[in-house]
Amino acid sequence: MNTGAAGSVQTILIVDRIDTFYGQSHVLQEVSLSIGERETVCLLGRNGVGKTTTLRSIMGLTPPRSGHIFFKRKDIVGKPPFQIAQLGIGYMPDDRRIFPDLTLFENLELAHRLSSKGKTHWTFEKIFHLFPVFVDLKNRKGTQLSGGEQKMLAIGRALMKNPELLLMDEPSEGLAPLIVQNLVEVIARIRSEGVTILLADQSLKFCRKTSDRGYILEKGSVQHEGVMDDIWQNEEIVKKYLVL
Repeated sequence: MNTGAAGSVQTILIVDRIDTFYGQSHVLQEVSLSIGERETVCLLGRNGVGKTTTLRSIMGLTPPRSGHIFFKRKDIVGKPPFQIAQLGIGYMPDDRRIFPDLTLFENLELAHRLSSKGKTHWTFEKIFHLFPVFVDLKNRKGTQLSGGEQKMLAIGRALMKNPELLLMDEPSEGLAPLIVQNLVEVIARIRSEGVTILLADQSLKFCRKTSDRGYILEKGSVQHEGVMDDIWQNEEIVKKYLVL
């Protein structure tokens, strides 16, 4: 992977010392990170360390109580999720959120919209080229799709919104090795189209294949950050915080 630092390109996202709560539970504690345009960056860590909450905070689903989140230099903290999506951020949740009674095609159609720049980059044709299996599945309802197929649909649906930044929550979780390898190729192709990606995943092996840099979370705070090859070779960090 290209391991150029975010400082060498224009920064598209800055998360600046956010604190996020669920009720009285202080989940994220002064989390900070940054992503350059066209980078793929991962959030690493075991279950329950704050990866999902970080993505939800960026998307406005669980707004931080303090700190700032700048997307293309605009502070988006406090904005509702639909406005954040309109600015150019797409979101693939870990539970996929497929509409079960709609067909695969209808799920995609519902998400289709013009991009924030007024262009329609991701078309039905392009999504079906990215996921050739969709051709045979387009008339199947969400309940008739496998877990892996639903995950691909969740990615395709997020892309139909033509995002500049794509948030992906646990994309490799629960997938067979062959499907994971296909997902690695899909992420590379999405990135080649100019989409910046922030993904949260437990698997260090998966993140090493897909990401430039990584942030390691533990107990709701960033414990380590670096380029993926350096993280991979740091046995102490891997043993302490990560899942291979």
